[in-house]
Formats: sequence, structure tokens, C-alpha cells
Amino acid sequence: MLRQFGIAALAASVIGSVGEMLALQLPTLRWPFNTAREMPMLSAEAPGLPDFLLVDGHFLWFGWVFYVVLAVLGLCLMRRYPAGAVMPPLTQRRWERFRSVRRGYWSLIVLLGIMLIAGLDQAVVGKRPLVAQYEGAWSFPAFERRIYTGADFGVEGDRAAAEADYRALRKRFEGSNNWLLMPLVPFDSTGDTVTHNMVDLELRDGRLMGPHGGRYDGLASFVYAGDASREHVRFRYRDGLRQGEAEGRDPEGKRCFSGNYVDGELVRYELDYGDAGLEAFMALSDQQFRKIYYNPAPPLAAAGHYLGTNSSGNDIVAYLYGGLQVNIKAVLIYVPIVYVIGVTVGLLMGLYGGSFDLLVQRLIEVFSNIPFLFVVIIFSSMVPVKMKGLGIILFILVLFGWMGMTSLMRTAALKEKARDYVAAARVSGASTWRVVFVHILPNTVSILVTLIPFSVSGIVLSLTSLDYLGFGLPESYATWGRLLNDGLTKLSSPWIVSSAFVTLVLTLVLVTFVGEAVREAYDPKKFTLYK
Repeated sequence: MLRQFGIAALAASVIGSVGEMLALQLPTLRWPFNTAREMPMLSAEAPGLPDFLLVDGHFLWFGWVFYVVLAVLGLCLMRRYPAGAVMPPLTQRRWERFRSVRRGYWSLIVLLGIMLIAGLDQAVVGKRPLVAQYEGAWSFPAFERRIYTGADFGVEGDRAAAEADYRALRKRFEGSNNWLLMPLVPFDSTGDTVTHNMVDLELRDGRLMGPHGGRYDGLASFVYAGDASREHVRFRYRDGLRQGEAEGRDPEGKRCFSGNYVDGELVRYELDYGDAGLEAFMALSDQQFRKIYYNPAPPLAAAGHYLGTNSSGNDIVAYLYGGLQVNIKAVLIYVPIVYVIGVTVGLLMGLYGGSFDLLVQRLIEVFSNIPFLFVVIIFSSMVPVKMKGLGIILFILVLFGWMGMTSLMRTAALKEKARDYVAAARVSGASTWRVVFVHILPNTVSILVTLIPFSVSGIVLSLTSLDYLGFGLPESYATWGRLLNDGLTKLSSPWIVSSAFVTLVLTLVLVTFVGEAVREAYDPKKFTLYK
């Protein structure tokens, strides 16, 4: 399995690097270079380099370093585990024991499937089409760095110079030879707000029927050209009949009509629309009754919002998807760094002891007596808003997150350093680092493996808590904590809080089940006979 991981890492580094040189936006593989673009400190001016390595005169060194390290890691794994290598018997027994815990095994399968879907990135969730054909020309806006404008697709007027509105273009292209293939969820996670949504209402036997059947109560409107933001006339309905005040606007948005209805009959009205009469004014729109939903809007399958929208107008499915990607990135960055620091310090404490052990223990005790989240909030609030990002927040979490495992690793090192194999390694001239990482560390792997699922749950909860309290990532990131906060402040829109809560709980339950199975597989009592 590790050899396959090495091959995948090497392939990802090559494909990601080539994609950057060809100005492509490949799913997930674009992340290192896009991060370097967003954070000036991760790029530098390098006028002497070839043009294909520069973007607007800047060398995105973080992206290239990331892929070089990934390639080296892949080559090392391929060398360490050659083709045809057989899994050690103990590892084989542990794997079989893990598979025997069915809920843990299937939870791992589900989590890997979720990670695969998240890795598809803009191919699944995004506002740009995967493929577009206009006047015989083909383009791939979702996978190109180039931003297509409305003029590229024949749009005129104010929208010609702005980025193309592909959802509007898809409606415009209906019935023509031009077409767009949109992602499964045609909305971006953030920065893609929908102001209005609407559903058609049916007039039956002189009464207006609601979207779910039955006589309609509430507001119904005519709109101009099917655009929910351009309202023509708004009526009030009760029991399917017009009742009460009504108002209308001209195509420029100026109010020009007001009236009053009683039991469906117009009893009074005022119209200021030139010489046109009431019948001519009413005929300006398509006479289709629609119910308009303002944000947060409930789930509307007809509009493509299967879980509704939040207060900012973001599609909740797309927002949850973006939050999932943020959490996966955080786990893949945070967990390895924390374990490298925590394991190294813990093993050195147990091996050296003395003043080094005492000093680090006192340091850990000081910070352990302060609530972890409280300390992170203090440091997070000190960071300027312009500098905030996933990297800064993870740096703060790493700064205080490595201490939890040091005591376990210290205890393991104290126990293992008294073994004969450690004494033999020292006598043979092995250095301290070789003793630590080649001899002691492999014998403590069971501790590390059983801790990883709990570390994953911890980082997800920490990010969610920080975002919920307003001390986490900026609004350009989709986060479950901010969505949870939005839902709890608007309990009249239960689809917001329920979506965030169910997603968070489901993720943590799956990780917990995997942790249970891992702990069972590495339980030393399963493979030890006591006499």
C-alpha cells in the first residue's frame, strides 16, 4: 500500500507541475500554487527565471517546493517498498483484525470515498462549466486559469467586461447550438451569492395553488424576463385569492402602481405609467405567478438548492463541500507536523532525561493549565485580518497542539531505552538520532496509530469552534463553524443549522469508529500470551 502511495505522490507532483506550466487549474493539484498566489510571502520576484516558471513576474516557490518534496517522498517510498514486497505477518494480522471490526472498516471506506469526492474539487462543485461550446469554439473554463468574460460568449452591455455568468448563459443557450456542461453543483462555495430564488405557482379554477398543493397564502409576483431581482407586480393572496395591498414597478424599477384587492377583486388602484392603461401595464411581464424567496431560502430543487441557502446567499451544499475541503487540508497539514514535533520531543525527553526533560515538562505543564482553545483565541485575535488564512490558523494550532502526545512518547522512550536492543545499538556506535528513529520509534508505532483518529477529530472541532466564535478563518473560506453560527442565529431557518450539525456529527462519528477499529487492531493483548 505504501508503494502505491509513493507512486501516487510522484504522479501528483509531475501532473501538478506540468499543469501549472500549461496554465491549467487541475482539481486539488492546483492548491499549492493558488496558495502561493493568495499569500505574498509564499512567492518572490525572480526576473532571471524562464517565463514558464513565472506568474505575473513572480516565482511561486511554495508550489514548486511542495511538489519537489512530494516527489522525493514518493521516490523514497518506492525505494523502501519495492514491487512484490510482502506485508509482514504482524501487520497482516493487524489488518485482518481491523477488517473484523465492521463498522470501523466501512467507516474508513466511507471516509476515503468522501476524500475522493472532495479531491475532485471544481469538477463537482463550482460556478464555471467543465466544457463550453460557443459558435463552434470549445473552452474549458473550470480547468483554465484564464477568466472568460461575458463578451467571449456574446454578452453585450454592462456585463460584457465582467466574468461570464454561466448559469444565466445556460438558460440563454437553451434551444441553440451553443451549450455548457456545468458541475453537479453549479455554485461556488463562497463568493457566489444568489440574491433571489423563485418557484412557479399554478392558477387553478380561479385560485392560486401553493408549491406543495393547496390554496396559496402569502406573496406572489410577476417578474420581468424571468429575473427574480426585477419584480413587476407583487400581490398578497389568502386562500388562493388576491387580498389586500398590491404594488408594481416599471422595467427600470420605479414604483408606478398601487392597488387594493378584496376577495380577488380590484377595488382601488393608482397607475403612473405614461398613457398606458392597467391592462397594458399588466401585460409587460409573462403573467406567470411566482413565489420569490429571499435569503436564507429553504431547499428548492427547482432552483438547484437542495439544502437551501444561508444568510449570505451561498448554496449550502456547495458551502458544506468547501468546508469539507478546508478540514481535509487542515488534517493533512496539521497532523504530520504535530506528530513530527510531539514524537521527537517526547522521545528525546525520555532518552536524555535530566535538565532537558525537566525544562520541557515544566513548559508543557504551564500551557496545559491554560485551556487550549482560550490560548488559540488570544493568539488568533492578535493576527491582522489581512494576514489571516488557513496557514496562519494552523500555525497557531500547531504551536500549542504538539504537547498532548509528548508524555506518552516520553513514557514509551523511558521503557524502551532500558531494553537490550537499545544497549546493543549504542555499543555498535549508533548515534542518538538513529537510536531514536530507527530502534525506539518503530516499537512505539502502536501508540501513534491509535492517537491519529483522535487528533483528526480534535483539529476538526478546533477549527469549527474557532469559526463559530469568530476567531477562525476569514469569510473567503467556507467553514462549518460559521455555518453553524449562522443557523443558530436564525432558528427560523432550520435547514441551515441542521445541515451543519448533521455533517459535523457524521464526520466525527465516522472518525471515531475508525479510531475504535484501529485501537482494537493494535491492542497488544490480542497478540500476546501471558503465563
